Formats: sequence, C-alpha cells, structure tokens
Amino acid sequence: MEQGVSFDLDLIRRYDQSGPRYTSYPTAVEFTESFGAADYQAACARSNASGRPLSLYFHIPFCDTVCFYCACNKIATKDRSLASPYLERVHRELAMQSELFDRSRVVEQLHWGGGTPTFLSNEQMVELMEVTRRYFTLADDEVGEFSIEIDPREADAVTVKLLRRIGFNRMSLGVQDFDERVQAAVNRFQTEAQTMAVLEAALAEGFRSTSIDLIYGLPFQTVESFMKTLDRVIEVNPQRLSIFNYAHLPERFKPQRRINAADLPPPEVKLAILQATIDRLTQAGYVFIGMDHFARPENELAVAQRAGTLYRNFQGYSTHANCDLIGIGVTSIGMVDNTYAQNQRELDAYYADIDAGRLAIFRGIALNRDDLIRREVITQLICHFELDKTALAAKWDIDFDRYFASSLAKLRVMEDDGLVAVDSDRIHILPRGRLLVRNICMAFDAYLETKTGPIGFSKVI
Repeated sequence: MEQGVSFDLDLIRRYDQSGPRYTSYPTAVEFTESFGAADYQAACARSNASGRPLSLYFHIPFCDTVCFYCACNKIATKDRSLASPYLERVHRELAMQSELFDRSRVVEQLHWGGGTPTFLSNEQMVELMEVTRRYFTLADDEVGEFSIEIDPREADAVTVKLLRRIGFNRMSLGVQDFDERVQAAVNRFQTEAQTMAVLEAALAEGFRSTSIDLIYGLPFQTVESFMKTLDRVIEVNPQRLSIFNYAHLPERFKPQRRINAADLPPPEVKLAILQATIDRLTQAGYVFIGMDHFARPENELAVAQRAGTLYRNFQGYSTHANCDLIGIGVTSIGMVDNTYAQNQRELDAYYADIDAGRLAIFRGIALNRDDLIRREVITQLICHFELDKTALAAKWDIDFDRYFASSLAKLRVMEDDGLVAVDSDRIHILPRGRLLVRNICMAFDAYLETKTGPIGFSKVI
C-alpha cells in the first residue's frame, strides 16, 4: 500500500471540524451505565471459547506535576505514598479479572499508561509485573509487545535497565517541545539531556521500539521553533513519532484554563507547523500511518499497514487486532468479545468497588450487528485508507451500496474534492484525503446522525 500523504491547505480549512478519533466504534460517549459487571462477565465467558490472545492495559493515574495542556485522566500530586494503596487495588483487580479468563490465553500485548507510570518506585514496578505474571500468562519477549509511557523527568538509565529486565521492550516518551518558552507556558520543564539520556539507555538495553510524542499548537510555537525540536528528535531516529494537535478546551479540562489563549498560535500558524512537519518527516524517511502517527518503514506499524493487518484501539494504532483487551485500573477501558467496558472514573468509587470484591466496571456497551459492520468499515478506512466493499458485503451478507446509501451520498462531495475514490468494488482514500480520514469515517458513523449541536470532540486537524 502506498503510505503517502498530501497537504492541501484549502481543503483542510474547509473540512476542519470536530469529530471522533475512533479509538473505538461506537465511541465512549455512547457508553451507558445500563451495561455493568454482569454483562462484562458474560462477554468474558463467551470470549474464552475463542481462545484469542489477550492484551492488558494498566492506567497509572499519578503525575508529579500537572502539564497545563493535558486532557488525560490523572491525579497531580507530590505525595508518592498515594501509589501504594492504588497498587493494592490494582493487584486485587488483577486477581478478579484473571478468574474470568482461561490461563491458557496468552497476553501478547501489555501497556502501562497514565498519568505517569514511572511515578511508581522501582520496587513497585517490579512487584506490579510480578503480580501480573502470577495471574496471567505473558508471551515470551520475542512475541510479546510490552510497552510503557515514560516521562524522561521521571526516569534515568537505572530505571530503563530495570524496565527492560522486568519485561518491557517498547517505550514512548513524552517530549511535546524542547523550546524553553513553550515549556514554561505549559508547566513542563524538560531538558534535551534528560530525554536523550533515556533514549540512549533504551538503545543500550535492547528496547525494540521507541516512540516520541510532540504537540503542535502550544503557546508561543512557531514553524521555526517547532522545526528545531523536530530536527533534534529526528537526529536520534526514533522508530515512531506521534505529532498531536493541541485542542484547547478549557471548559472541559481545568488545567488548560492556566494557558493564556492569546499566546496560542493562530490557526494559519498551526497549519503551517503541520505542513512543515509532514514535509520534514517525509524527507527523513518516515511514513504516515494515519491521524497523527509516523513510523520508520521497517517498524511493525508500517509493516502491518502494508500487510493490511493494522488495527486501532484505545491505545492508538496496534498490530494485535485479534486480542481481547482487559482494562486495569481507574478509568481503564476494555474490549472483550463484542463489548466495551469502562472502570470507575473517580478514585474513591474505584476503591469502593474493589474493596467490596466487585469489578469496578460502571458503564459500557454491547455492540449490535450494525455496530460491528460499521466498526469494521471505520477500522479499515482509518488503518489502511482503503476498504474492499465486495469482501465486506460477502462477509456480512449485505448489499453494500444499499446498506450504506446515506454514507456514500456524504462521500460524493469528498469525491469531488479529491479526498476519496469510490467505485463498485472499493473505497480508496487518496493522499490529499488522508489527513482528513476522520471526516471520511464520520460519514459511516450512525450515532452522529442523531446528534444536534456541538458533539464534544476535538478538531480533526
């Protein structure tokens, strides 16, 4: 598959609207509290018959300091003692979850996110991995993809060595921007030296993939300043890069209220930064995976995309489409059988459920047949920029053009604009439409058709 992207400023301006990121379909806004622990347990029982491998996601919510741009579910605190009671509950949740799954099902993918997972002490990280192995069967290092999000301010060479020893083989590092004025405006002070020390240690310890996160659209950023950060990052040749668009939503995320909106770059500068970033990464040999992700051609994401096996879930793009995902910890979301289930979002409520010996699930959704069909369409488009209409119609025993008549009508304007090509057998997203893949997927979202007014999602660009 051609892994290229074309930047068309006029089209981007015209199509720049709010829309889902489609880490799931239906999206989390459709989850309901009528779905509870009993529904989840039934889904787990059904999934055991499949024998599918498993994926574990752990949410570690604590951060030492709050970054003003952050929209994650986190608890900013200097009190490291808060980690211990949290981990006690996580250990108990692991035990409860393990009772629902056959031990023969191997965990091929594991991810610690946050918050800041390295908020935990070295001893706590060792113990958490030991407890995980006590209750679940983890794949060997050659097969398993075990990743952790790292704040370079919370890690050093000793930490990296320990993480590799306990089983992690991939890491992502939050950088955002090296410019000191930008860092001051968002309350994230992080030197190049701290970041490079972690990257060098990861290379020395044999981590198989490193990913770096950057954000454009932060206060005081210019094309020139952001390119300085990007060039420095490219020099160390990370396997993956995530270039996120900062969505300023202070009415929803309280820390963002401490960012002065007048200091944010205007829309034309944000777009210029994005265009320059795409050009620079393309010149450096990276391929555009989709949304905000770039990867080296040899990285497993790029390989999976070319092979047509790339997938997308709550952690972003993934190479493990056939896993049931178990969410562990406060606010975590799991995907088991044809359901999504989310844990309690408040720490006190999560503790209360676990202390009572209950799963901490408070909402979710069971997918119906239409959800499953549309999820497959959206997944194919957002991962591969292409959909085989004939194959999907045969799989689900539908007349594709009739079933999706309203969706295809929405695509006609996009066809005229050169974003997408539609024929009798397939839908193909063209290079100038790939940055706008969320818009194209929205044409197949049945839930959006019922909504009026603001829909509560970030801008697509």
